[in-house]
Amino acid sequence: MNTLEAIRARRAVKHFDPAHQLTEEEEQTLKELLRASPTSFNMQNWRFLVVKNKELRKQVREAAWGQAQVEDASLLFILCADLHAWRNTPERYWEDAPKEVSDFLVSAMEPFYGHKKWQQRDEAMRSVGIAAQTLMIGAKGMGYDSCPMIGFDELEVAKLINLPENYIIGMMVTVGKAAKPAQYKGGFIPDDEVFFEDRF
Repeated sequence: MNTLEAIRARRAVKHFDPAHQLTEEEEQTLKELLRASPTSFNMQNWRFLVVKNKELRKQVREAAWGQAQVEDASLLFILCADLHAWRNTPERYWEDAPKEVSDFLVSAMEPFYGHKKWQQRDEAMRSVGIAAQTLMIGAKGMGYDSCPMIGFDELEVAKLINLPENYIIGMMVTVGKAAKPAQYKGGFIPDDEVFFEDRF
């Protein structure tokens, strides 16, 4: 399936075949795709937790109001981000770039993010959102389905996974083989409410 087809075909699937498992190679491919998703300043602030322990999956399902896809999907990704990635040895993000490029970008990070907690959080959520779409389109291109999830008790899930202090959870994404097709599409609002040119 090509990229355009994958984007058009992707839907939020709620029912997965619990007996199906992705191969190690397929899981590794998804991880490689996630690593390819872009981040500002190349700071790679996303952190991807794959939950495999069955008991933990059951507990996360309880924290997600009993939604079956948490347990039944082949893979459960919890997409998080490090709010302090911008200051964690930022030189490493540009170690392969020319020194003048690295020096410029590294020196720009502190003024951009320092003392701006809203900017740190916004950047984290942008990175997680881009990564989630990369994961879902990648999965669809491989013949699998997915479901992005925000329907869970974030504080409870954070406790269950021992979320580090400076991390936040952006969303969860389940990936696997659909047992039922996605529900009907809700429809689109008119283009003239969505697309504008030059100014609103």
